[in-house]
Formats: sequence, C-alpha cells, structure tokens
Amino acid sequence: MSELLARPIYLQRALSFRDTDLVKVVTGLRRCGKSSLLALVRESLQTEGLPDSSFVTLNLEDIGLGINTGNDLYDYCKAHLNPSGRTYIFLDEIQRIKGWHDAVNAMRVAFDCDLYVTGSNAFLLSSELSTYLSGRYVEVRMLPLSFEEYVYFCGVKLNASRTAGVTLSGEIVTCDDLMSRYLTYGGMPAIANLDVTQGMHEAYMAGLYDAVVVRDIFDRERHASKRLISNRETFDRLTRFLADNVGNQCSANSIANALESRGARVSRDTVASYLTALTDAYVFYPCERYDIHGKALLRTLPKYFLADVGIRSYLEGYRPSDVGRVFENAVFHELLYRGWSVHVGKLYGKEVDFVAVRDGRVVYLQVTDELFAEETRKRELDPLRSIRDNHEKAVIVRQGTYERDVDGIRILTPSEFFFGEYM
Repeated sequence: MSELLARPIYLQRALSFRDTDLVKVVTGLRRCGKSSLLALVRESLQTEGLPDSSFVTLNLEDIGLGINTGNDLYDYCKAHLNPSGRTYIFLDEIQRIKGWHDAVNAMRVAFDCDLYVTGSNAFLLSSELSTYLSGRYVEVRMLPLSFEEYVYFCGVKLNASRTAGVTLSGEIVTCDDLMSRYLTYGGMPAIANLDVTQGMHEAYMAGLYDAVVVRDIFDRERHASKRLISNRETFDRLTRFLADNVGNQCSANSIANALESRGARVSRDTVASYLTALTDAYVFYPCERYDIHGKALLRTLPKYFLADVGIRSYLEGYRPSDVGRVFENAVFHELLYRGWSVHVGKLYGKEVDFVAVRDGRVVYLQVTDELFAEETRKRELDPLRSIRDNHEKAVIVRQGTYERDVDGIRILTPSEFFFGEYM
C-alpha cells in the first residue's frame, strides 16, 4: 500500500521528545518501518497546520541530491531553514554521509530545529551513537509488526470478542488462523497481508537476510571492526542454529560445541563475535536470566529470540515444528513492543519463561502451546507456585479453553495478551 499505516506506539515515542534539543534516532532491523516512521511523524506535525517551509526531508541514499559530506548536509539544511519558525529536519539513511555526526551536532546547536534520523544498523549502534552524539540523542527502537499491528496491516476488522474478523473483501478469518500465519510469516510491514504465499515470503526474506548479513555485518566488520567475522558458511550455520533454538539457553561454548558436532570447526571467541554481530544488527535479542530469589541478573546462559519469527521459517525451510517456542518468541517480541523490561526467571533450579517489569509492575509469565495434559500443567504452573512474593503470575496459552484462574495464576488467551487487555 502506498498509504501510510499507523504505528501509534512508535509515533508517540518519537513525538514524546518533540521540540527538545535531543536528536531522535530510529533504529531496528532493516525494513522494519524506520523510514515510514519519519513520514508518520511529519504527517502528524502537518495536521497542526505547519507550512511546508517548516520541513526538510532527505533520503540520503538519493545521490541526485549532491550531498556527500557533512558540510554538504549542513549547508543544504541551512539553505532550507524555515524563515519564520522552527524547522523539522528528517534525515533518512544518514550513514551514507561522511561526517554526518559532526553536521548533526552542529545543526542541533546552530539551528532552531528538531532533528529525526534513521540509518542502517551497522552505522547506528548504541555504542557508536554514544560516541558520535555523546548523550545528545534519544533512541527509538523499532521492531517488525506486533500481532495487533499485523492484523491491522492485513486489513482485518475483528469482532468484539476478537476471536474472528472480516477482511476487506468480506471474507471471515479466525484469530487462530491469523496467529498461525503470523507465527509462520512474521511481521515485516512490506509483506503483511493475507495474499502472501510461502514463495513470496521466501523471496522477500532472502533479500532481507542477505542485506543484513552482507551490508550490516560483513561490510561493517571489514571496514570498522576487529571481530573475527569472515566465514559466511560458518556464520549461516550459527544463525540457523540460533533460529532453531529460540527460547533455549545458549552460551558461546555450547554453541561452538554443537556446531563442531555437526562438522563445523569454530572457536568460542568466533561464536561470541558472531553473536554480538547478530544482536548489533537487531536480528536477535538476548534475554538475560534473573535470579528471582536473589533479585539479581545472571550474566550466563541467556536466551536469544528473533526480531521476526518469519526469519526462522525462512532459515528452517518452513518446517511446522516447535510451535510452542515460536509462540514464546512472539510473546517476547510483544513484551518488548509494549515497553517491558524482560528477563528469564530462575528460582532454585526451576525456570520462569519471563519476568516482565514496567513502571514498577512485575509480572511472572509462562508461555505454552497448550495445557491439556496434566504433565504440561504441572510443568508450567509449578514454577509460578514456587514464587513466594505477591507479584502477578500468568500463563499464556496458544490453544484451548481453560479456567481463568488456578491458585491465583491467571490463564490468558492469545487475544487477552496480544490485544493489550492484560499487559
């Protein structure tokens, strides 16, 4: 669609720092919607009646602009400042401009302006932003679509109970069917529609994956880093291993041993470098463990979750396996999207899938595909029963109908969780 589709949570986060001297820097996985967010911010400001002279909008990958250096960028923006008020400056793909950070800092100081920028992840990592902008920026981290956003992008209008909906063509579709498609194809905005086939998704994800690996990781490592990243075959094997093991505890040692057992010779240091590169490029997000009894973070054996579960389908050949762990990945994604700080809980040898914290509220969460078998109920409920504090406890179950409360533990349907009724 050419029409911009709303992503209100990110729009609110970007606009919450409007008219401050902080540079708003939008980061996230390639193609997750960063450029569209800049357009949404501008569109929102224009509804206030601001004239066109209030805006400077540049896609710096357009070589026809003739902007190649920081001085060029500064001079262009200076020549197009609003003569009668504040100028809102939107700079997309800013990494192409040599010395961009000096130009942005200079504009922030010299102009009456409000600055918003995006760039390829390889050049806008948090560590580098701290060096370049030195505390003069705020980062707006974007993810691919949440499940609710995915439903909206697919043009589905849900019924009051959010168990089914109607498409733009009048077709009835159930929420379970939508969730199945979301867990298979993920939430990349450009292909979030009900007409996407496996072949279409595979072609799109192949281009995305190659762009991330070649541009955001290998090119950057070649030019700017001392990490041990040079072997594409080993890198692909490691990425597939992580995708296959979302929701499992991993360490550099355990991954190196697993890869060696499959015929790949790779050192722990190399694995650690590859893990860092994948998280720097926002392909995977680490989730550290938290000792519930000792109230302390544990620095060993984190879990890794994908930014978009569609990447797993592409890498794994669309095998319908381990739906429970893919569903857990979707829950993790949703918690990050809603602004929760998320950890894996540890309590006397037992594990709680997530400890979610936001604005002083703490929720312990288990995630499971179903609760039909007594063994499954015991596995999911016992760790929560073992926690002796008074914070909220809940289990999110993908399929089935159950009692709403078990020993003070809330049983949540996907609709209750993903549509914000509980979290």
